[in-house]
Amino acid sequence: MPISVTAKETFRVGSTFVIEGPSDGAPYLCVFEDDGDTGYLYAVDVSGEELQILDAVHIYNVQDVVDREKPSVAKIGWSVDGMKAVLLINDSPHAVFDFSAQQGYCRTGFPPPTGGWSGHAWDDAALELFS
Repeated sequence: MPISVTAKETFRVGSTFVIEGPSDGAPYLCVFEDDGDTGYLYAVDVSGEELQILDAVHIYNVQDVVDREKPSVAKIGWSVDGMKAVLLINDSPHAVFDFSAQQGYCRTGFPPPTGGWSGHAWDDAALELFS
């Protein structure tokens, strides 16, 4: 999967943590946040004076992560065109945003999309967006 990794950091699931990965070619940003209870990935438009959250997908509930005491590595990577982003945790894809199609994908399929975006159910075909 050819991606440009714009953010990489080690964290512990359940510890307050935020990582931001900007697109190299478009006015977008992905933000992964663990607030101590849940992990979410946000699709953000940075083109205006104020940041606008376009979509959000659920990554995990901390209580359900079996190896949460071990360090994990979060990476946010972007496609060559800068319009598709992927969240990798320990090199495993957990979520994808396709900004062109306004489509989100995540392993939990939660929450229902809002703001004109569609999807959220995981589909392995989403990884083909990066080939």
